[in-house]
Amino acid sequence: MKLRTRARAVALEALYEIDLTNHLPGDVLEERIKDAKLQDELADFAREIVMGVLPITHQLDVQIAKHAPEWPLDQVAVIDRNILRIALWEFAVGQCTPVKVAINEAVELAKKYGSDSSARFVNGVLGSLADRETEIKQEFSQFQSPLDPHQTSQD
Repeated sequence: MKLRTRARAVALEALYEIDLTNHLPGDVLEERIKDAKLQDELADFAREIVMGVLPITHQLDVQIAKHAPEWPLDQVAVIDRNILRIALWEFAVGQCTPVKVAINEAVELAKKYGSDSSARFVNGVLGSLADRETEIKQEFSQFQSPLDPHQTSQD
């Protein structure tokens, strides 16, 4: 598994646990990072994803729901929902990952962690979101990450 993919997986595991429990996000995240033995740079990337996604979960979900209208978000598997949130955050808010890379990484996470149909579902929803990338980035501009949006991806 690529290094940043590992960091995304740790972020996904943390978001999944946070979504299902009342555990404190910081505690969950640090425990996942410790268990995965991530290098500092990768641990920072996982932290940035989780701490970027959590405060704007509702706004991310609104965008996702617009592009998966046949699947009410409360009926989407928790793992799929969090994979979609991570990818959308990465390309629309953090702007630290090109949209095609974010989609490919999300599909890989869906194959590993989701059901048999997760990868196809995630790819379809993110493809619809990518078609409106400029508009979505504009909607999320108030939530921009402190990362330099011109930074090259290490994927």
